[in-house]
Amino acid sequence: MQNRKHILRSASLAALALLAVTTLANSKSALAQMGPGGPPPVTVAKPVVKNIIEMDEFIGRFEASASVDVRARVNGYLDSVNFKDGALVKEGELLFVIDRRPYQAVLNQAQANLNVVQTRLDLARIEFERYERLARSGTAAEATLDSRRQALLSAQAEIVGTRAAVETARLNLSFTEIRAQISGRISRKLVSEGNLVRENETLLTTIVAQDPIYFYFDIDERSFLAYQRLAREGAATSNGNAGRALQVAIGLTDEKGFPHKGLLTFADNRLDPATGTMRLRATLENKDLFLQPGLFGRIAVPGSPSYSGILVPDEAILTDLGRRFVYVVEADGSVRQQPVQLGSRTDNYRIVRQGLKGDETLVINGLQRVRMGGGKVTPMPVQLPQVWAGLLALPAPQAPQAAPKQ
Repeated sequence: MQNRKHILRSASLAALALLAVTTLANSKSALAQMGPGGPPPVTVAKPVVKNIIEMDEFIGRFEASASVDVRARVNGYLDSVNFKDGALVKEGELLFVIDRRPYQAVLNQAQANLNVVQTRLDLARIEFERYERLARSGTAAEATLDSRRQALLSAQAEIVGTRAAVETARLNLSFTEIRAQISGRISRKLVSEGNLVRENETLLTTIVAQDPIYFYFDIDERSFLAYQRLAREGAATSNGNAGRALQVAIGLTDEKGFPHKGLLTFADNRLDPATGTMRLRATLENKDLFLQPGLFGRIAVPGSPSYSGILVPDEAILTDLGRRFVYVVEADGSVRQQPVQLGSRTDNYRIVRQGLKGDETLVINGLQRVRMGGGKVTPMPVQLPQVWAGLLALPAPQAPQAAPKQ
């Protein structure tokens, strides 16, 4: 029993010794951070103040500016396919050929019927002209002349119908060659050679135009009303009808920022009553055909007129139970919390709507050292760039060098 108590007493003493060593090490680390000059060093800077336009971000999807379902306009067996799956095709390029022989035969028959009717018309015209001369000389009855006139008119009407039949047969023959209606990228063939193709039913393939390309997205009712007021004030227009089209920027899901530029060219004519949203469309150039229909993306739409804004990096903003604040450094090195109200992002900065005037000195890097200094810090000032590139782009705060002994 005594041995057990001795072991427990030894373990407690060892734990206390380890705690003392750890506390001493942490104290030395904190003192090293504070440096020989006193309060710990932190990187400080003044907010960026410049003219900005607030950008609203929405999610949307790319769609083709034009799309065609390629179908046959006559029945028949597919004779040949004249494109490669996924290739770029031009308007008018031959894609499919349906067996032409039945339609060529129909055209030949219609042409032969036209020749017969044309001969009949010529004979009716000759007989009418002959009896017309005889009637003027009084050697032919008027009834006979009327009969010949009727035969001529009937032949004229018949040849009109026969010519229409020839034109229909020629048109059906031309429909056996199925050509691209638009320029764009074609899909794969959905029907192989030798299969029966039904008129206006069988889908052969699809073609989508990719340059330019559309980007559709929905905005909420509040944003729509804000854009309408901006358009009324002449600052912008949401559909391009009252002035210049509004410039927007779009980024893909794997891209940082919004590298693709476009114009807002369309707004729907009514809000969706089920969702309370409005459908808008942006148009982008796509010369390299990199953007594909169906891709998701993010769009940044100007949501305010130009004004002088105060910008701070996200790294300088702290949160405490939903309250946002920054550390402001006074002239004597003391630090205080300054609550702020934030807006959207621009140039990788966060817009400060309320709480700052723009001439304050803020702690940018080294926020964890503020409490170590007991409310005071050693400011290491830097100048923030116009576009925030992250903390790695700033010099790391260094402890001030001790003055050499004389």
